[in-house]
Formats: sequence, structure tokens, C-alpha cells
Amino acid sequence: MPLTLTVSDEVRALAPGFTHLAVEARGLVNGPSSEASSALLDDAARRLAIRLDGRAPHEDPHMAAWRAVYTAFGSKPSRTRNSAEALAKRALADGGLPRVNALVDLYNAISVAHLIPVGGEDLNLVRGGMRLLRATGEEPFVTVAAGEETVEHPDAGEVVWCDDEGVTCRRWNWRQGPRTRLTEETVDAIFLLEALDPMTADALEAAAAELAESLERLSPGVSVTLHPAR
Repeated sequence: MPLTLTVSDEVRALAPGFTHLAVEARGLVNGPSSEASSALLDDAARRLAIRLDGRAPHEDPHMAAWRAVYTAFGSKPSRTRNSAEALAKRALADGGLPRVNALVDLYNAISVAHLIPVGGEDLNLVRGGMRLLRATGEEPFVTVAAGEETVEHPDAGEVVWCDDEGVTCRRWNWRQGPRTRLTEETVDAIFLLEALDPMTADALEAAAAELAESLERLSPGVSVTLHPAR
């Protein structure tokens, strides 16, 4: 059964310039971070530095648009940065980008190189369709604190990604829950690329195409489907 992705009217009203593109990949072969995945991250950091040309990540117009949207739904963007800005900040720091596993390294590299939020979910762990909506505050978000599984709840009005079991990512794309994250056992995944004005549809599609090519290099024989921006 194909995965459905829906965006609520409340989110569209909050961010009328929002669009997203999904890359579905089946038959992946994941594994630990490698020299190849590390090289992708290093190249992404180099491309980011050229793009920013001495500016801080939040000074990029696309990141400024995300900051404005975060403020609109009640989050402080300097404290809860969107995933692309947070990664970009790490990429420019002395410690550089984290190495997680091959798949996560790959999509993090796309996020940094194109300065666009990208998320990855294990399709076999998603329950029902995925929905981007404004939370009531009652939805469960299963996470880990101090080594123990715990259940949190989003703030009322917060923008979250959910499936039938609960929240999969809080504050739009700020923090993913562990339940659906990509691990070395992942074989089927969905990658969400999210954009706001002024990022163009062509730029979004170019990032998705590069992601698809990287997935095919990582896992020869993988089936990759791009679900058009909307």
C-alpha cells in the first residue's frame, strides 16, 4: 500500500509558500558510515561555505524564511533551529558534521549542500499515512531522555509530522523521534525535502535528483520514485 503524505489547511495557511517533495526508496542496503559517506559530508560542507560566502546560515534567505515560519507558530528559531540550519551550523564549526550511518550521512549531505531541510523515515516503521499538521498538544511523541524511553507532547499549535501512532518529528523538522528513524537495518525509506519561498521548484527538484543519484550509488538495484513537489 503506497504511503500517503498530506499537509493540513492550517499549515498551508501558516506558510502559503511551503512545498515538499518526497523521494521513496525501496531495496536499500544501509551500513555504518564509510569513507564514501564521509567524503559526501565533507564535500557538502565545502559547497555550503561557497554558497554562504562568509555569511552565517541564518542570513541565507531560505533559512530566514524558515525562521519567520517558526516564529509564526510560536517557536524561538534561535533555540529550536530547523534541521538544515542546525546542520549547517555544525558543518561550519570545528567539529564538523556527525557521522551516523551511510543513509543518514547521505541525506544530511544533501541538506547541507542545498541548505534545505531533509528528513528520512523508515517506511516499514511508519504506521498509516504521514500528516503535517498543527498539534492539539495531546499527540504522543516517543523519545529517549537520560537513556530511558519517555513520552512527550508537542505544544498546542506546534507544527508536527505525525503518523497513525503519534508524532514522528516535532517543530516541523527540528527533532525526529527514534521510532521511525533510519538504522543500518532499514531497507525501505521515504525522504522528505521541504522548501519555502524563495527556494524555487527547480532548486527543490535538483536537490531531490541528487539525492536519488546518491541512493542509487549506495544501493545498486534500489527502486527510487520521486513524488513531485506540490
